[in-house]
Amino acid sequence: QLRWAATRDKSCKLPIPKGSMGFPLVGETFHWILQGSGFQSSRREKYGNVFKTHLLGRPLIRVTGAENVRKILMGEHHLVSTEWPRSTRTLLGPNSLANSIGDIHRHKRKVFSKIFSHEALESYLPKIQLVIQDTLRVWSSNQESINVYCEAQKLTFRMAIRVLLGFRLSDEELSQLFQVFQKFVENVFSLPVDVPFSGYRRGIRARETLLKSLEKAIQEKLENTQGKDYADALDILIESGKEHGKELTMQELKDGTLELIFAAYATTASASTSLIMQLLKHPSVLEKLREELRGNGILHNGCVCEGALRVETISSLHYLDCVIKELLRLFSPVSGGYRTVLQTFELDGCQIPKGWSVLYSIRDTHDTAPVFKDVDVFDPDRFGQDRTEDKDGRFHYLPFGGGVRNCLGKHLAKLFLKTLAIELASMSRFELA
Repeated sequence: QLRWAATRDKSCKLPIPKGSMGFPLVGETFHWILQGSGFQSSRREKYGNVFKTHLLGRPLIRVTGAENVRKILMGEHHLVSTEWPRSTRTLLGPNSLANSIGDIHRHKRKVFSKIFSHEALESYLPKIQLVIQDTLRVWSSNQESINVYCEAQKLTFRMAIRVLLGFRLSDEELSQLFQVFQKFVENVFSLPVDVPFSGYRRGIRARETLLKSLEKAIQEKLENTQGKDYADALDILIESGKEHGKELTMQELKDGTLELIFAAYATTASASTSLIMQLLKHPSVLEKLREELRGNGILHNGCVCEGALRVETISSLHYLDCVIKELLRLFSPVSGGYRTVLQTFELDGCQIPKGWSVLYSIRDTHDTAPVFKDVDVFDPDRFGQDRTEDKDGRFHYLPFGGGVRNCLGKHLAKLFLKTLAIELASMSRFELA
């Protein structure tokens, strides 16, 4: 503790946040892994909304609360700058959007933004719907119970590979790539110790294998453009790069492709699982959703009407929007984000010293937001027009972050979840095992 106290900014009279730095080198990493969400809540109760700890090989300050998070997100480029843990930076790659800062980040966002335009989403939607329908058909034909999270991971991976990237892989190739990708994802947040059998080493090897496979798939795609009936995200990314005066290199395409798969995979699979669970646990919510779909001509005789799904139509479904908003409030798939402090500033009466890392918490900010009543209850109506719970503070609700680094893919993520909810509502019966 004395060592970290010595790193405080002596020009600032405020104390550094309370907390524990755990054991040498590993800090509290193992406590964090074993305790899960209980790690943050137990320390928040003990030390307050701003506390210090030591995770994944480096000291950091964890932050909860709308005003505290607002200061961090709006302080990009002058108070803080993005810096993910070393393992994340290495595995996502130096050319990734997540690792970019300053002008490079702004340029990359412009290039990537076209992937998530309204026109692009409209072109993805029929393919997304088809992938979801095929998956639910397989699930419903299975006489045994299924592990929803594992199957949701496969669903979102398939969506990313076949819809977003347009890769023409066989089922066997897709399965092999999925297994490698899982090893990659499992170690994106790992202790950055590059020794044999470490998670970090496994992650690096998985990345190398993935990049080889992605380069082969990209090359085949560039050479074979016949028979395409829509522009996928990779097509748009390549053209967007040219439009902004810089044709993307193969390495940039591989890193961008890997980042797209990663972004579409882990968080959407988690949210999809939560969606299925909540619709099962709350039949009244499912029935109210079905009523809205029938009232808008989307659901007829228990089936989704052919050609009924358009981006505008889905966006107009108010109760469905409330369901997804509540899902992302109560089960935010992204826990938070990392920043490095550029200059010392104050939060909750403590100094946040220059050079320290900060992790702001989305989940805990949602859980402790005073604007939400009965925060542990799944209640889509809290976002209804006759209630104002989501209108009393911008940073109390931030499932996709905020500021200049808000999630570019948020509209695609919501479109996927809404399409999944619509298709689930068309099923006659599904239940918890």
